[in-house]
Amino acid sequence: MSRGGICANNMVVALNITESHKTSKNVKERGAFTLSIADVDHLEESDFFGTASGNNMENKFERTGMHAVKSSRVDAPIIEEYPLTLECKVVELQNEPYGFRVLGEIVNVVADENVLDDNGKVDPSKLNAFVFDQFQKGYYEIGKKVGTAWKSGKKFMDK
Repeated sequence: MSRGGICANNMVVALNITESHKTSKNVKERGAFTLSIADVDHLEESDFFGTASGNNMENKFERTGMHAVKSSRVDAPIIEEYPLTLECKVVELQNEPYGFRVLGEIVNVVADENVLDDNGKVDPSKLNAFVFDQFQKGYYEIGKKVGTAWKSGKKFMDK
């Protein structure tokens, strides 16, 4: 599933999924989905997954050499090669004029050990993740910490 993000402590939202896609059909039927963070090492495969329709091409994984396995927590696949996957159950389906959205509850997090810090928490700088830029139609690597949430703007609270 593409274009998703965490929207609350244990909730994710997947935005603007085309309702005719196979992913949308699977989410509706299964009541579950996974949301993975792709890394730069698998950028080409990820771009392919986002552009090739499972409705028209059944062997998407075989073409890339990547592997999907069934989650042990939800009725949805996990892509083994991605460093981080959120396993989610559907809370709400929203069909709006501007897109089909899925709101889900995170029931488990699967992370490769090499993306964890010394305390066992995900370290974004180790993910080697990338983001899509609609303006330049490009992918950009992320990972450098530039501030601390709920603290970087604290000086403005005292004015």
